[in-house]
Order: sequence, then C-alpha cells, then structure tokens
Amino acid sequence: MAGDGSGTPDGPLPPADDADAGADSGADAAAAEGSGPPSPPSSSSPPPKSGKRRRLFSVTLPGCWGALLFACLSFTPSLLPRGGLLQGLICGINAALGYAAGVLAAWVWRAFADRGPRRPRPRSWTVFSISAVAISAVVLFGLSFGFGQYWQYQIRRLMGVTDYNVPLAVVSPLIAALVFSLLLLIARGVRGLYRRLVRLLKRWIGPRAASAVGWTAVAALVWAIVTGLLLDGLVGLANDTFSLRDTTTEEGAHRPTTTLRSGGPGSLVPWDSLGLQGRNFTGTGPSAAAIGKFTGRPATEPIRAYAGLASSDDTEARAAQAVADLTRQGGFRRKNLLVVTTTGSGWVDPAAVDSFEYLSGGDSATVAIQYSYLPSWLSYLVDQTKAREAGRALFDAVYDTWSKLPSGQRPRLFVAGESLGSFGGETAFSGEYDLSNRTAGTLFAGPPAFNTLFREFSDRRDAGSPEVQPVYKDGRTVRFANDPAAEIPPADRPWNGSRVLYLMHPSDPIVWWSPHLVYSEPDWIGQHPGDDVLEQMVWLPFVTFWQITADLPFAADVPRGHGHTYTTEYVDAWNAVMRPPDITPQDLGRLKDIIAPEK
Repeated sequence: MAGDGSGTPDGPLPPADDADAGADSGADAAAAEGSGPPSPPSSSSPPPKSGKRRRLFSVTLPGCWGALLFACLSFTPSLLPRGGLLQGLICGINAALGYAAGVLAAWVWRAFADRGPRRPRPRSWTVFSISAVAISAVVLFGLSFGFGQYWQYQIRRLMGVTDYNVPLAVVSPLIAALVFSLLLLIARGVRGLYRRLVRLLKRWIGPRAASAVGWTAVAALVWAIVTGLLLDGLVGLANDTFSLRDTTTEEGAHRPTTTLRSGGPGSLVPWDSLGLQGRNFTGTGPSAAAIGKFTGRPATEPIRAYAGLASSDDTEARAAQAVADLTRQGGFRRKNLLVVTTTGSGWVDPAAVDSFEYLSGGDSATVAIQYSYLPSWLSYLVDQTKAREAGRALFDAVYDTWSKLPSGQRPRLFVAGESLGSFGGETAFSGEYDLSNRTAGTLFAGPPAFNTLFREFSDRRDAGSPEVQPVYKDGRTVRFANDPAAEIPPADRPWNGSRVLYLMHPSDPIVWWSPHLVYSEPDWIGQHPGDDVLEQMVWLPFVTFWQITADLPFAADVPRGHGHTYTTEYVDAWNAVMRPPDITPQDLGRLKDIIAPEK
C-alpha cells in the first residue's frame, strides 16, 4: 500500500497481456495488475477468490490522498446551510471523485516515467506509511470538519435558521465513509466487467482493439443503465406518485361559488380536472372585501382562470381551454391581465398573484395552465421542454385574443413566472424589444441559469456591473434586483415604458447552478457574492458543482428573503413594474404583512 501506486490501480489502464494472463492463472495481486510477469501457482498461494476479495477492498496511496483532499474541501461553504446527512453525502461523493483523481494522477505519472506500479515495500515501511497517512488524515479532516461547522453556523446566522441536528452533524463522517465505499465498489464492479469483456474479446481480436471495444461497450452500458433504467425509471415513478397526489385537495382550498373562477359555476373547466395546484389557485385568494379593506375604496372581485393536466392531453388545447374560460369570465375586460407560467406541478406562487391583485384594486385577471405532475426542482432537471411548450402556448393563445381587441379596450398585459415558470415565460419572446412591445410589464423570480434571455441579459451586462445584480443597456427596459425594496439599479437612469424585472437572491442555487461549475469559475463567486453568502465561498473544480447541486432540493427550505423563497419581495417588485397610483411606502408595508404575516 505504500509508494506512489502500489496495490490495485483504479483508473484506466493500458492493455497488458501479462496482466490478464496473471489474473487468469491466479497469480499474485501485483502481477495480476500488470506490474510484472505472473508467478507460478504454489501450494502456499491463496485461493483466487481471496485474492480477488483483497483487490476489491484494497486502496492505493495516491487515491487515498486524493480522497482526503477532496473530502476536506467538501466542508467549504456553499449557498445554503447544510445538515449532517447532506454534508455526509457531499463529502462521500467528493472523496470518491478525489480518489479517482489521485489514482488517475498516479497512472499518468507512471506513464511519463515509463514504469509500472511499485511493488509492496517491507512490512515495517508499510506500517510507518500507514501510520503517517492516518495521523495526517485525522489532523486535516478534523481541522476541515471544525472550519466547516463554523462556516455553517455563520450561514445559518445570516439566514436566521435555528434548526440544527447536532447528532447528524457528528455522524456525517460515517455517512461520508459509507457513500465513498459504495461508490468505490460500484466503480470497481464496472472495472471488473470491463476486464472480463476484454479477456473474452481477445479470443477473436487484438489486445488494443479489445481494450477499445471493451471500454466503449462498458461505457455505453453504464450510460444506458443510468439514463434508461435509473433516471427514466425514477422519473416515471415520481410522475406516477405525484399524479396520485394531484387528485387531492389541500385544506383551505374550496370550490369557488363565483363565476369568476375556473371550477366554479358555469366554468368551462371542471373543478376535478384542475389538479391539486389548480384547485389551490382558484379556490383561494383575496376577495373584493379584503382588497377594498386594504385600498380603502370599493374593489372588484379578481378573476382567475386555470386548466390542469386532466383538462386536456394537449398543451395547446389546454391553453385554449384556459383562455376560453378567461373570456367567459370577462378577463379581457379587466384593466390588468396577468399571464403566469407555472412551475412543474402547476404551482402558482400565491404571493405573486395576491400582490398583483391587491395593487390593481382587484381590477385584474390571471390565467395559468399545468404542464407536469413533478415538483419544481425535479421538473427543473427533466421537464424543461414541457415548460417551454406551456409558456409559449399560453401566451400565444392570450395574445391572439388580446391583439384582436380595439386598442382602446385592451387590458394592460403582464407576464410572470418563478423558477422554471420564468424559463417557460421567456420562451414566448425573442428579446428585450419583444418583451417591451408586447407586454406592459414582466416579473420573473428566481430564474434558472439556463434561461435563454436571462443568460443573454446577464452575459452582456454593462461593464463594471456584477453578475449578482447586472445592469443591461443602462437599465432602459430590463433590470435586476436582489431586494426590490431598495433602489433598483441603475437608480439614476430613466425607466420608461414597459418594465422587465428579474428577482434573484444571491443565495438562490436555482439561479446559479450550471454544469459549467464543474470546470469553470463563474463571475459571481469571484465578485462580492451577496449579502447572505459568505465571503469565504470559493470555486473549486467538481466540488462547487456538487455542493450547489445538493442545494437545489432544499432551495425553498430557508426563511423568506433567502434561497429560492420569494414572498414579500413581490410587493415591491409589482409596485415597481405596475406603477399603481396613490400607493405609499406605508401601504406597501401593510400589504407585506397581509402577504406574509409574521408568525
């Protein structure tokens, strides 16, 4: 186990006929891995099975150093606070990546040095090496664990998070060890399959061809299993599970008794077909009396139209059905009309629509459709095409009816979407001028990094503006806000005509996650990362990618104003986009208490 590669190399190996021969004849471990000619079997040699078992559970010194380094780096801070279970998972994955990197580095070094792995050293030297590695590992890992706990405390304090499971934090290294061992065994199982296949192929073709064909075949098999059986199977299972949940109705959502809501009397969309989130949307919301109490003036009952997956199998037909119900309700005769692209499960953030309705005095109509059963973060990964189709189909259906109205009788047309909904909402437009010409205002919250327009506006931002709050074209149409209650930059430039506003928390992993994090440092980490993100956060190849990936499922499990939780920000954001008359800062404060009352 000592030296720079003794034991079992775990990276890709060059083809070696003597290695395969040694393995087939039951030679010792070093010869079987290609370090020398096979030794003849003897009566004192261990049975082949026990030799294979030792190789299966053995580790190399370069791999161990790589695993230790990556495991220590896993404790560096990310965007959100992490519990012990999640920290153990990240640490185990990073350790496996580090082990692979260490083994690969040793293999490359041997290739340049033109030699094979070193043979095992004398027992005394091996014991000394193991002791030195163990002591170094304990010291380095202990220091990293301690710094990690301190950084997690700082992140929780920034976000006002009080929940912390100490026992889970203590056992997180054990969780990491289990994850690392599982991934290592899986990798060695794949390697064993490759070697068996190469030995079989050598009966008919040359060793180099056998090696190339073997790697190609095994890689294709692994890819097929991961994408076909695991990914597709898990997504299918999740879809079936959430489709059953979609038939339920949450407490507090009641079938409308007004003709101004889908699912109510005279509706073209049956209540049972709206789905869980559709019933939440049309079965809740502020009444005319509640809005009038806020404004101090007589208010109008808001209109809400919706079509669920059970309403129609086709996206365009679903959009047409929702617009037909919107027309029946008189939505195109209201002063303000809002088109919302939902998240995957059909969820519409009540804070977004309620704020819109309060600030419009109830003289508003909102329309949305469902396109998936999956929750937001899972739809974010696998349902992007459906979001694109839904966003474009719904806006086109609304715009087709809206554009045929006399110019003086058209409502002000607004567009909104959160998370994957912002991605779908963007797809109906080609750019800044299209948004400005066809809408009275747009509000997108928590846009994913792969949004086409968001990426364009951010990447082409004005020189000197940071990625966490970019300025595009002097803010003439499109602007970005971390906190819309403060000044939305550039405050010294006019913002006339249609306004497009992106809400994005610095700590929102939905906004910043990208596959490019594997190999490329983003600007937002090198710049000031934001008020609720630690300055100690740095970019590390592979490590940062897995940390932010692990943040995704928990992006909304943090207090409001952080992560992917947008609530009272909608009040200030809609006030900026809609510019309602006679609204004072005191009114906005009262409305925030209505939208998200203090517990």
